[in-house]
Amino acid sequence: MPEHKAIIAAKIGLHARAAALFVRAVTATGLPVTIRKPGQQAVDARSLLEVMTEDFGYGCEVVLAVEREALQAGRTLDEVNDALVALSAVLEALEGS
Repeated sequence: MPEHKAIIAAKIGLHARAAALFVRAVTATGLPVTIRKPGQQAVDARSLLEVMTEDFGYGCEVVLAVEREALQAGRTLDEVNDALVALSAVLEALEGS
């Protein structure tokens, strides 16, 4: 499963507005993306409720991943990795949120 690490830059973490912006970006990829803290259970990054329920605070390292089924559905590994890098950039650019 392709993975990419990122740091949460939003001062209040992934709550309310920042979480909504992130979930919209994930949904726009059309990929089954998950988000988790290292060593913890992943949640569906397309679900605002699941993202907001987790404690993804400011400065928290997270792991974004895409299920292998996305590759079997015609996406290339490069496309999936590019999407994860772009989503990581979204998380790291949410400073003012």
